[in-house]
Amino acid sequence: MRNLRTTALSAIAAGAVVASALAGSTSPATAAPAPDLSVTNVTAHLQKLQDIATANGGNRATGRPGYKASLDYVKAKLDAAGYTTQVQTFSTSSGTSYNLVADWPGGDSEHVVMTGAHLDSVSAGPGINDNGTGSASVLEAALAWASSGNTPRNHLRFAWWGAEEQGLLGSNYYMRNLPTADKDRIDLYMNYDMVGSPNPGYFVYDDNAAGNGARDTMTAYYTSKGIPWEYIDVQGRSDHASFRSYGIPTTGMYSGGEDIKTSAQASKWGGTAGKAFDACYHRSCDTMSNINTTALDRNLDMIGYMVWLFADKDYGTSVPPTTPPAGSNLLGNPGFESGATVWTGTSGPITSNTGRPARTGSWKAWLGGNGSSSTENVSQQVSVPAGATAAKLSYWLRSDTAETGSTAYDTLKVQVISAGTTTTLRTFSNVGTSTTYTQYSQSLAAYAGKTVTVRFLATEDSSLQTSFVIDDTAVTTS
Repeated sequence: MRNLRTTALSAIAAGAVVASALAGSTSPATAAPAPDLSVTNVTAHLQKLQDIATANGGNRATGRPGYKASLDYVKAKLDAAGYTTQVQTFSTSSGTSYNLVADWPGGDSEHVVMTGAHLDSVSAGPGINDNGTGSASVLEAALAWASSGNTPRNHLRFAWWGAEEQGLLGSNYYMRNLPTADKDRIDLYMNYDMVGSPNPGYFVYDDNAAGNGARDTMTAYYTSKGIPWEYIDVQGRSDHASFRSYGIPTTGMYSGGEDIKTSAQASKWGGTAGKAFDACYHRSCDTMSNINTTALDRNLDMIGYMVWLFADKDYGTSVPPTTPPAGSNLLGNPGFESGATVWTGTSGPITSNTGRPARTGSWKAWLGGNGSSSTENVSQQVSVPAGATAAKLSYWLRSDTAETGSTAYDTLKVQVISAGTTTTLRTFSNVGTSTTYTQYSQSLAAYAGKTVTVRFLATEDSSLQTSFVIDDTAVTTS
């Protein structure tokens, strides 16, 4: 990944997903099942890249012989598998570099799904995690597709970029020289840059551009596997930016670089808090020993899932979203860890203010607590699948008050708004508050097949404060 600290790890949304915005329709009769790709094969590709670096001055950097040898290795594998490959040559300040683009025969050429990774390392080391892991995983996905016997609905294209470490030069060169009509044919670009970090996290590119269901499909996959995830806005740090600048929907995954893993992240993902996700980032120690095989295997299968699914996505017609897996959380940013992202309502209640604790993480929705006449709410729209046999809203609540007695002066209403009608599912008040988080749930079965708004509405009178703090919300189906 390009060494440009333009953004911190941000837009966090741990462990859940807007699954109602999944990628789109596939035909159940023809869509191929997602593969279990071979991490053993990927490890063999990585070892080959390590051997190439060792034989060529310890790196695979642009302008150095190790880079061209890496490209020749990947190209030979693709050619033997039946891909049509193209090598693009371009100049950089470090010498000649190359892009490798591989097209699988067939599929609708008006609808192109691209998957890519940068192949170059920095000059300081062999770049096995950055970005041998992404390059080798994309290679294995391409080879597995070739051997699957599947016929894609869409045209599949894979790419390995040169000179990413010098500022996305390879992917920028490709897009700059691609005719406008061909740019318009690309429906999705997926980028995989560092997917096996030794102290890993699971970061999903937070690109939710119009027409892009891929981000939420990726998070739905992780959720279905019980793998917590966070959004990250990597901005211009990797090759997806070359596509996003032309309005092409993008997504991608990143397992972490030089940034430090927090205690909350270590609790969620394991590993070591206070240590970088990849302490060998852009260093000579980024070797075969700098890989977490579990993370690599998980992300490899996710990449295969995404390629297989979007190979058969129907981009030609407007269709309802696919039904999310039973048990998936249909709410986005359910623990409020990315601030007010996805949620609407009153400005201010979603906060990391330490005056009231979150149940998990640092953020929560703190409604009330003003000690004056006020009304505050947070809400989110959600689609309840028509085929759901059961649906429920769940949430954790703690509350405290300065009020006394048995009169309900301040209230929190849990509501559903559907077709202009507001229904209150439950009301809490200053009577019976508890500073211990307790989980509550209400049925949403009556709203199957409908898009509704879930709302938490707090009202205080003009005297003493009552605080209602909500965390870890969910809408699930079965």
